[in-house]
Amino acid sequence: MAAGKSDKASKAKQVGKTLKKGMSVRKTRVHTKVHFYRPKTLKLDRQPKYARKSVPHLQKMDKYRLIRYPLTTESAMKKIEDNNTLVFIVDLTANKRQIKAAVKELYDIQPAKVNTLIR
Repeated sequence: MAAGKSDKASKAKQVGKTLKKGMSVRKTRVHTKVHFYRPKTLKLDRQPKYARKSVPHLQKMDKYRLIRYPLTTESAMKKIEDNNTLVFIVDLTANKRQIKAAVKELYDIQPAKVNTLIR
């Protein structure tokens, strides 16, 4: 038992010594691939000191610019009566999702689907 205690004490002393001194073992890395892949390091979010723009810009495509006016031709009126369909002239750059959202907001209706025709 006495030999075991002294052995443990010497080990503890050795560990204490290495902790004080610090262990620095430098190993060379073995590259097994031909190409080097840059390691993905920590990317922190930006924390700006001030806002880069003093005033946030307004959305250019609002619901009033998106839908220009309803179409009132004979064929459009026939669609309204027979098929329960609304026909609008909309902005060329608008997509179907934007048109659907604008109609929903302006007229308080839930559009089933949006058909587009560039003319």
